[in-house]
This record gives sequence, structure tokens and C-alpha cells, in this order.
Amino acid sequence: MNPVSTSLYFFGFIWIELSLLFLGISTLIGLILQYVSEEKLQRWLSRKEAYGNILGALMGGLTPFCACSTIPMTVGLLKAKVPFGPVMSFVVASPILNPFVLGMLVALLGLKVGLIYAIVSFTAAVVFGLVLDKFGFSRQVKNVIISGVSREEANLDGFKDKLKYAFTSALSDYKAVFWYLLFGVAIGAVIKGFMPQEFLVKVAGPQNPVAIPVAALIGIPLYIRATTAIPIGLALVQKGMGVGAVIALIIGGAGMAIPEMSLLAGIFKPRLVGAIVGVIFITAVTAGFVFSIT
Repeated sequence: MNPVSTSLYFFGFIWIELSLLFLGISTLIGLILQYVSEEKLQRWLSRKEAYGNILGALMGGLTPFCACSTIPMTVGLLKAKVPFGPVMSFVVASPILNPFVLGMLVALLGLKVGLIYAIVSFTAAVVFGLVLDKFGFSRQVKNVIISGVSREEANLDGFKDKLKYAFTSALSDYKAVFWYLLFGVAIGAVIKGFMPQEFLVKVAGPQNPVAIPVAALIGIPLYIRATTAIPIGLALVQKGMGVGAVIALIIGGAGMAIPEMSLLAGIFKPRLVGAIVGVIFITAVTAGFVFSIT
């Protein structure tokens, strides 16, 4: 397909996909949280010191979500009053440290690559949650996530009422982030259609001494799904891009795409969105350099 057709196809497909994912996952999380008490969830993720952050990162690593699918889960955790630090550890770990990415890395690039990737990503998620909580970034959460009808006001008696409440809450959350999602997907579609792989190899190939940070920067605006990140990376390696730069590209693309940044802007203030982008970039660059020297 030509660039225009590619962009239009990407826009239509991804917008519909992300809308259905947001509504579906938000409804499911809302339904689950009606059967799992907020007190139990808070107690599990409110462990002292770094334990809560470790559990948050583990939860993120065990949930095979893409970047944008992480947002409704994040909203659900914040609504359940889960501590801010562990939630942020989940936000970082979920899209970049999931079973799909690790499994494909091990199968295609070997066990050593998978272990290094897992260690760097997990450590970054735990440290990031601790640092943001320490510096008071919890004040950067918008009030939109706690809007809507409470469970008590909804008078929930049976499963049907609970499902209706969960979907209504999900629809309210979706409306709050709709324009952010639409804007992000539109920008991602333009990049998808008009940024060729040859350009990536040229600016982030082995001949460029700053290939790894450049690849991380390029990866952040891209929307790379976990299931396609590794095959794209292999294709780029075959075209001449270094493995470290490819890893940086994968983490940047899988962890922080423009559609997700737009969704994050719907629930977080700019300072916190910027901090999340920064930690994904740092994680991508760190992992890239670790791979380049091992």
C-alpha cells in the first residue's frame, strides 16, 4: 500500500481496536473490582518499602497488555485507591515486560537476551515507582478517574446490575479520553505511513555513535505492538541496525507510543506524563547499551 493508504488503514484499524480494548478491559476490570474488595487490593499492593512496587511490577509483567491497554487497568487500580508507587511500577512494566515480548526474545534471540531484557525492565519499573512516589508525583493525577456513580449509589444486586455498572463506568472513562485517543492515533498513523524502515536503519545503524538514544527517541512516537515488535526488530537487524539499537527501539515503541501518551494525558497532568516518557527513554537507552556491551 502507498503511504496514504497505510496511514488511513492504520488510523481506522487502531482507533477501532483501541476503543474496543479500552471499553472491554475497563468493563472487565470494573467487574472484577466489584468481587475483589478494594481493601484486599490495597493491602496486597501496600507492602512496606519496595515490596509493593515489586508486586506492582510483577503484576504488570504478568498482564499481556499493549501500551494503550494498560491505561484502563491503571484507572481501575487508582479508583480502587491502590498506592500510587505500585501503580506506576505497573504502568512501566505492563507494556514492556510481558510474556509475549519475553517469550519471543528468548525464542528468537536466546535466553541471555531475554534475561537481560527482563532484569533491566523490571528494575526500571520498581525504581521508577519508588522515585515518583518519593517526589510527590501522586498530585499529578487528574480527578477524572474518580468521577462517576459510586457502587453504593448504583444499588448493585446481581451480576446483570454489576455488569451494567461496569460498562457505564467504562463508557464514562472512555468519553473522558476520547479526543486524546483520536489525536494520538492520528499522529501515529502519519508516522506509520511515512516513516520507512530504511530511514530507521540510516539514522540508528552501527555507523552512528549515538544510534541507541536515537533509536529510543524514534521508538517512542511509534506504536509497536508486543506481538510485532520482535519480528520488526529482527528485520531491522538483518538490514544492518545494531541489536542494542533495536532493543532501544522496541522498548521505546512498545512502552510509550503517541496513542498511549494521549491517553495518559487524559488521566495524568503534563508533568507526570513527561516523567513517564522520560523513564521509558532512560530504560530503552540503558537496555540498549547493556546489550551492546554484553
